[in-house]
Amino acid sequence: MDMLTRARNSLFGATQPRNLHSLDNLKYLYGVLQRNTTVSDANRDLLTETLRSISEILIWGDQHDSSVFDYFLERGMLIYFLDYMRQKNGRFICVQILQTLNILFENIRNETSLYYLLSNNHVNRIILHKFDFSDEEITAYYISFLKTLSLKLNKHSINFFYNERNNDFPLYVEAIKFFNHPETMVRIAVRTLTLNVYKVSDPGMHRFILDCTATEYFSNFVWFIRNHVLDFDGLIRNNRDINHRGQLTSSLEEYLDHIHYLQDIFLLNVDSLNNVLKDQLMNRLLIPVYIFSLIKRDKFSRVKDPRIMLDQLSTLFLLAEVFLVIHYRPVVEELADIILSVDVETVEAIQHRYGEQISYSLPPASLEVCLAKYEANDESDASDSEVVLKVVDINDDEERRQYEGEHSRLRSASSSSTNHQTTETHIKPASLYVSNWTDDEKYRRTKNPMRLTNAQIEDRPYFNALIKALECTENDQLCFYALSVLLTMTTNPAVDSVIIESVCLTVKSSDKSFYNVLLVDKLCDILELATIHDSNIRIVTLSLAISLLKKLVYDEEKKISYLSDHNMARIDQARKQATTDLRRYYPQQELLLDMFEDEYRQTQLNPLRIEHLLKDSCMLFPPSTTPLSGVEFIKRLPSGDIERARRSIRVFFLVRALFLELNSIAETELPLTKPENLLKLNDKIDFHNCDLIACTVHMTERKDRRFLVIDQMQFILIEPDGTKISWGIVKFCDLMQDVEVANDKEDSRSLHITIHKPVANIYVKTSPPILNAKFTFDDHIRCMTAKQNLNKGRQRYCLVFA
Repeated sequence: MDMLTRARNSLFGATQPRNLHSLDNLKYLYGVLQRNTTVSDANRDLLTETLRSISEILIWGDQHDSSVFDYFLERGMLIYFLDYMRQKNGRFICVQILQTLNILFENIRNETSLYYLLSNNHVNRIILHKFDFSDEEITAYYISFLKTLSLKLNKHSINFFYNERNNDFPLYVEAIKFFNHPETMVRIAVRTLTLNVYKVSDPGMHRFILDCTATEYFSNFVWFIRNHVLDFDGLIRNNRDINHRGQLTSSLEEYLDHIHYLQDIFLLNVDSLNNVLKDQLMNRLLIPVYIFSLIKRDKFSRVKDPRIMLDQLSTLFLLAEVFLVIHYRPVVEELADIILSVDVETVEAIQHRYGEQISYSLPPASLEVCLAKYEANDESDASDSEVVLKVVDINDDEERRQYEGEHSRLRSASSSSTNHQTTETHIKPASLYVSNWTDDEKYRRTKNPMRLTNAQIEDRPYFNALIKALECTENDQLCFYALSVLLTMTTNPAVDSVIIESVCLTVKSSDKSFYNVLLVDKLCDILELATIHDSNIRIVTLSLAISLLKKLVYDEEKKISYLSDHNMARIDQARKQATTDLRRYYPQQELLLDMFEDEYRQTQLNPLRIEHLLKDSCMLFPPSTTPLSGVEFIKRLPSGDIERARRSIRVFFLVRALFLELNSIAETELPLTKPENLLKLNDKIDFHNCDLIACTVHMTERKDRRFLVIDQMQFILIEPDGTKISWGIVKFCDLMQDVEVANDKEDSRSLHITIHKPVANIYVKTSPPILNAKFTFDDHIRCMTAKQNLNKGRQRYCLVFA
């Protein structure tokens, strides 16, 4: 505080103590508040600094002097905060008040101090104050303040925020009003706050949320996701330039945030909330938007919103992310049931009913409107709730008959309806789409699995749509995402194996003899197409196809393949075709050996992970063919002969590995260089067993006399061992494939040799050479011999491709 302020305050008998962190200083600052009860332009800066200093003293007192908090509470200093905010000019210091409160609650460690601050209900009054949220700074500090408070919630402190007698919970209710705020950080803070609230084990508070806000909040949040998904789909349709993918990337990342937030709620295992969220999610998003977009809806086009039909590419991506992230059994099991088991008759009836529901084209009511009704009535009226959300329960027989009539051809889901809000999370909900198998029936189906014919699969439109998406006509985009859906759905731990085995998807089965023949045929088609010259199938798509094929037909534990002889012959043919395609590059590419070893190293160091592939927005664009796009090589088509050779090598590795594994054949050829057979630095070798050429190595700062060893595998430099006659010590060694040799134009006895070590990180393109030196031999004959041997070493083992 400056000297003028000190002088002014001293006129009233107040002088600030020298020790700023003390009870005396807090008393002095309290005096400043007493003398400045009205905010004006003259004292605004003074009050702002005073509030900041008070927060510092309270934080200090929390750790060193409990009397500081006693004094703060005795004098009711939070009342001044409220009074300042309510004044006309108080908005000028609202930011400082919120910042002070945020810092204060963020740093309080002592629970007793925290409870003192929360007593008298002043904090709730501050939360309910009508701030000017058109000011972005105020909004940011307000939400940050609420989030900080939520971090202090537990089964004891919850009573300071939730008043069961008055049935109000301002911390939660005021926060969720910002769930769809334009600012990303505000939305993230609100989601963090809601999770902190839900995880507190307080039955009364959970009843309040369930009765007064859960349906309204989850309904509006699902609508928010729905609108975002429709915009996301519009970006995919209208932006086909991969060089302008920034907006699509941001939209994809936001969708991932939505899905992970839903999963975080489900993981809290609050059954009542999970049931409400599940119903809203299924009835308003997953069924009418995602599922229906898998197939064309020509007969039932009465839905008013023209955007309601997503592009199939968008749909497959969105579904793959749902199965990848969400592991809540009632959601993913029912979703898998629908996709795999719904027949044509059921599809027609369900789409007919959803097509008649005009309410699905516009949100029912905004969250603020819903909460305003709750606040006005101070109770949750059942009739109001019905008006806000008219959601048809697809698991209720009576409601289905109301929409579909008695002539509906739906299979009976259950003889009696059950209330979906009482369903436990571990119990599979009654499903409209799949016959409700009993335990005995599940056992019989497991012992006697059903084999599906092509006609039976075609009678299941959604599953058939996934199968048909595997046909790579123009490009492999749909194929990639259809494979992603099949992989994430069949490997999701919450999906019962009986459901996926109902269509012979044997991913989780120990007996894979009844695998889906039609699907395996499609996967073999992909393998054959990928091995032809100038194929339009990218390496990532081939990798996913191979991964799914192995999960369907190969038992990892028993090392047994159930693949038929016919399909095994097709894979063998694909392997031969990959070998033939690779042979064409023998005479064309001098660096083929370098690429061969490097690509093999990359396949070992960087195995593909589907969760990383689905996060990359470039996969949503038509496959790129140029490195200038910035897309990783395995995610695009090759450009030029060198990249075509690289692709042929990768395809050769993938198909060869699959063939060997399915035939239980151990890999003995790769890698070409076995580490156990290589010499290492400071190893000793016998001169009598080596062909040597003496040379002088000219380095930047010195030159050394060395012997160059003529070896097919390694570039080796040795010096004689002074302790043992006819033995030498290895002073430098590296793989021959990394060696680059060039003649010295001015000296016929010299060579320039450079060695670049391949980098392990795929995002690092080059690395500094580990050796860059001039080698001088005794005469030009020895120099020429050395060069010939080095070149031969780089061309070794070419017969391995045959």
